[in-house]
Amino acid sequence: MAIAVSTPPTEPGAHVEEDAPQIVYLDPALVVRDECNAREEDTEPDEDLINSVKAIGVEETISVRPRPDGTYGAFKGWRRAQAQHFANATAEQDGRPVRKIKAHVREDLVGRDGWTRFLSLVENKHREGMSERDILKSSELALIDMDEVERSQAAKALGVGRNAAKQARAAQKLDDATLRRAAAGGMDLEQTAQLAEVENVPGAERRLLRALERDHEEGNGGRGHWDQAMAQLKAEQADAAARIKAVEDLKAADIPLLGTPGYGKKDPSRPLTELTTGLGNPLTEDNHKGCPGHSARLDEEQKPVWHCSDPAAHGHKVRPTPKKPKTEEDEQKAEERARTVAHNRAWKAAAGPRQEFIKRLVRGKNLPDEARVFAQRIMLELPRFYGKWADKQRTETLALLLGAKDPKSESAADVAASFPKSRLANVLFAQVAAAFEDDIREPKKFDTARMTQVFLWESPDRHQASYLLLLESLGQADNGSYQLSEVEDQAVAPHRPDASA
Repeated sequence: MAIAVSTPPTEPGAHVEEDAPQIVYLDPALVVRDECNAREEDTEPDEDLINSVKAIGVEETISVRPRPDGTYGAFKGWRRAQAQHFANATAEQDGRPVRKIKAHVREDLVGRDGWTRFLSLVENKHREGMSERDILKSSELALIDMDEVERSQAAKALGVGRNAAKQARAAQKLDDATLRRAAAGGMDLEQTAQLAEVENVPGAERRLLRALERDHEEGNGGRGHWDQAMAQLKAEQADAAARIKAVEDLKAADIPLLGTPGYGKKDPSRPLTELTTGLGNPLTEDNHKGCPGHSARLDEEQKPVWHCSDPAAHGHKVRPTPKKPKTEEDEQKAEERARTVAHNRAWKAAAGPRQEFIKRLVRGKNLPDEARVFAQRIMLELPRFYGKWADKQRTETLALLLGAKDPKSESAADVAASFPKSRLANVLFAQVAAAFEDDIREPKKFDTARMTQVFLWESPDRHQASYLLLLESLGQADNGSYQLSEVEDQAVAPHRPDASA
């Protein structure tokens, strides 16, 4: 009978480990696989291991914990225990000795499934053959079953964050081949879980692996390229989800969604804006609903554009406008429209990583001096956009950048009041950043200096460009934790110091 080698903890979180672990010798027939053994795939010993054990026995000590039925659950070394059991079965006829197996009996782990699974995971993680799925599943179950003290210790040992259990559960949605590629590409647990979020977006895995490769090539431990790639993928995912919902809404309302005519076939449909009633009155969604040809197409924002599928058949007239033949210029305009839609979407998506980076700067203990000087200059120069922002008295973005959990309901002033005096510069930078974020939120705006509409991704003013270049500089100084997106980089290119060269 094995003896106890440690004392069970008397208080939650009081982890009493073995002072001087004693080795006991167990009959391999009494050793079974512990239900908290992290390895669930490839659990059988291979022929090489069995032959080695036949020759010299098991040299490395296994770890077990006692079970109520008198057996011992192996959470470390189960394959070795099986190999010795198989070797003993033929020992007499082969003229070999029947051997017992060296084991640490951990009575302190009885009832501590989470910590047992964690110790098994640490043992098996770096051994050959443990699958990525086993690692993820064991990480999730181990962390869920622990108290807060154990969870903190285990997360630190595994090099994961506080949301590791949730991330491990999300990552398991990926198939085995994708998990292997993600691990081979260097994705950590959080990144693998994020891949699972956007896996349905075409090219997501390839694009994220490339972004991760770019972060690794820079060699500073940042993930700026990854964050920008994720923002773009989430924007595309949201666009696809909006389309699905729009299609479902049309279907529920029994309104046909018009498709693209086949090759060589003429499209008889027309948008209602190009049609009138038989008497020449405008057609609208409301007065056209009763028409059998009432239908729709979706625009680039996945909103319905109302059509009549066959105006001639249903007695409508085409508005009397001269019809121009399609020209090369029309095709160029269509390409430009598609380019504009893509740039607008990218510009809006870039706000997510940008604001997350600003939040980290603002909540940090030491605001970079470059950020303080920039905020101070804006507040003293009082450019027009800053005054307009102050007049609007919209402080939701400011509350967000200050770290409010619910920016819509929390007062920015109250959140700022929780900052110590030594971090006043952080609050002031957040206020200036909030004004900029409000100023560049929409990709298209009216430029009062030039008295024309401009796209910011094409023609930002000097203040907007200096703001983005500041954030780029701060991100590079912070080990590459933030990178400008492609569309932002394109926008500031003419404003870089070496642009004239």
